[in-house]
Amino acid sequence: MTIKETLTTLPQYILPHHALSRMMSKLTHCENKIWKNLFIKLIIRHFGVNMDEAQEPDINAFLSFNDFFTRTLKPGVRPLTTELNAIACPADGSVSQAGNITGGKIFQAKGKSFTTLDLLGGSAERAEPFNNGVFTTIYLSPKDYHRLHMPLTGTLREMVHIPGRLFSVNTATTNSVPGLFARNERVAAIFDTDAGPMALVLVGAIFVSSIETVWHGVVTPPSVTSVRSWQYQDNAPTLKIGEEMGRFNMGSTIIILFAKDKAQWDSDFTADKVVKLGEKIGKILA
Repeated sequence: MTIKETLTTLPQYILPHHALSRMMSKLTHCENKIWKNLFIKLIIRHFGVNMDEAQEPDINAFLSFNDFFTRTLKPGVRPLTTELNAIACPADGSVSQAGNITGGKIFQAKGKSFTTLDLLGGSAERAEPFNNGVFTTIYLSPKDYHRLHMPLTGTLREMVHIPGRLFSVNTATTNSVPGLFARNERVAAIFDTDAGPMALVLVGAIFVSSIETVWHGVVTPPSVTSVRSWQYQDNAPTLKIGEEMGRFNMGSTIIILFAKDKAQWDSDFTADKVVKLGEKIGKILA
């Protein structure tokens, strides 16, 4: 951890994370044309957002900044892998980490880790299937497409909303804050797939005004003080590989978990790799 990273991170411990996120939510949902267009132009210019890929490239057509931020893409700009037994990338972004879950621990950065137990809300029954499995953490930057899609076809078993802080999830904070992804507020969705159980964990961050899923709608806000869980035994939704499953209203991180000996990442799917939605990132093991 560098001095710069420390100076960037320390103030976050005392910031009113949720209050700031509520304020940002009001700003990003504001429909004042002058304000929202100014905000959109600033983000496009500063982060180099490629609007040629957007289904709607005209910023005047967006009702709010959030409408722009969760924009859809033109059909065909993110082709879905057709390889047999492939695992598809769930989002545009960059790989923070990818590897094995060892002794129930997931590597974060620079000697820091967190447990599957903590990540999934403290339930040993929920976490146990993923012990000694594999994981990946994918970071979505402000320039990225912010809808999340299915890596494999799966039937939803459970959704869990886990309260927490809202630290930034940028590189400096990831390198500095112990157990970051198991401390931030998050929504975990557990699916049954051809590769066994698969967990998709949508991790909130500062200024992330909400997380939503296609089957539930907005899950957070409101923020809560204890874990909430929804079971889907009857009429459980099945989503196909490549289908949209959720979105961040403002950006953050998605974590994927698979059980032991069920999945394998591609050899070049490593930290800092830039990835695109739909491309092959691994495969199911026979």
